[in-house]
Amino acid sequence: MRQLESLLKRKIEKVIEMKNVISKSIKEWLTEALINEIVGFRRDLHQYPELSGEEYETSKKIQAKLEEYGIPFKTGFAKTGVLGVINGGKPGGTVALRADIDALPIQERNEHEFVSKIEGKMHACGHDSHTAMLLGAGYILQQLKDELPGKVLLVFQPAEELAPIGGAEQMIKDGVFAEDVPDAIFAQHVWPDLPVGKIGVRQNEMMGASDRFKIVIKGSGGHASMPHQTTDAIIVANQVITSLQTIVSRNVDPLDPAVITIGRIEGGYRYNVVADEVTLEGTVRTLKKQTKKKVKERFFSIVKGVAESFNAHAEIDYLDGYPATMNTPEWAVLVKETVINSFGQNAAPEVAPSLGGEDFSRFLLNYPGVYYWLGTAIDTGDPQKPLHDPQFKLNEKAFPIGIEMMVNVAINALVKLENELT
Repeated sequence: MRQLESLLKRKIEKVIEMKNVISKSIKEWLTEALINEIVGFRRDLHQYPELSGEEYETSKKIQAKLEEYGIPFKTGFAKTGVLGVINGGKPGGTVALRADIDALPIQERNEHEFVSKIEGKMHACGHDSHTAMLLGAGYILQQLKDELPGKVLLVFQPAEELAPIGGAEQMIKDGVFAEDVPDAIFAQHVWPDLPVGKIGVRQNEMMGASDRFKIVIKGSGGHASMPHQTTDAIIVANQVITSLQTIVSRNVDPLDPAVITIGRIEGGYRYNVVADEVTLEGTVRTLKKQTKKKVKERFFSIVKGVAESFNAHAEIDYLDGYPATMNTPEWAVLVKETVINSFGQNAAPEVAPSLGGEDFSRFLLNYPGVYYWLGTAIDTGDPQKPLHDPQFKLNEKAFPIGIEMMVNVAINALVKLENELT
């Protein structure tokens, strides 16, 4: 018993010593020069955004930086995806850090010095900063590799915004983890609802399931003065929209999050013609699988039923999108402890899940891990625009925090895995 206690004590002392050495080294490597370099890299990506599946130049820039940092890498995953591999100097587990790299088809309406130079394209979801911060974390981890007990994989994922297809599943199919299977995978997303210095994480549900749909209502047209001879597709569409909202208000538990949004309507010819066809497009957001199933069933029933009640016909194209992003509880605990130990108790506020969709959920279907939010609210006094807004901005003061957080998460995860193996 005493021998076992002695071994355990030495093991704990060894872990503490290693973490102290690494922690000191992280501060030494996280220099002002590195931060400026990473901010500059992010601003370059911001000026030259590329949409999902088109991230060829972005991929080349990532590869060039990895080569500059001496980090081995592989390419060809989901066309433009990149995998950097940091081989630790000691045996151990494997941890993956993921950043998405694609932009959105949005015309930027900001006035800062590095606005998008590409018409109709913008990094309005912060993927440019995710990519840059992961490179910064990769640089520091590469300097510390001799002390690392295991491997760190740097996953640069394309097509996160290409819902419901996405790039995560294709990267997996293309063998991104064929040689090194992660014991845990982590992703960090900028979050304008949290101030700089705050990091949001929770167990289990973090982001919602995001389905898409298209409904084509087909009636019969005619002259506006003789509606009795027609089946007005606009009237039918109006009833469908109103009735769909009863799913959330009358079929779903009020304490169980669900949203049905119609984001686009198209139909009609001119003021005096009854429309024979209307197209509706929208999204369904849920957290729980059983809620998603119920909402989907009621969706089809209501749309078909309302259309038939007006002698119209409804064609439905329903696309099951990203599943809910579900954090692995034990790893979420590790991330929260990392936040508190790195930045203090107040840096880890309690947060509620979001119904925003996230392709990282598909990684979490295959590997345990955590998705967490990095506070990036601006502090200039201007109104804070949300993600996906043409005037979205983020606070670059969060970059050192984001870089340090990813480095610490990777190291703490490797230490946890080492302890479990010994």
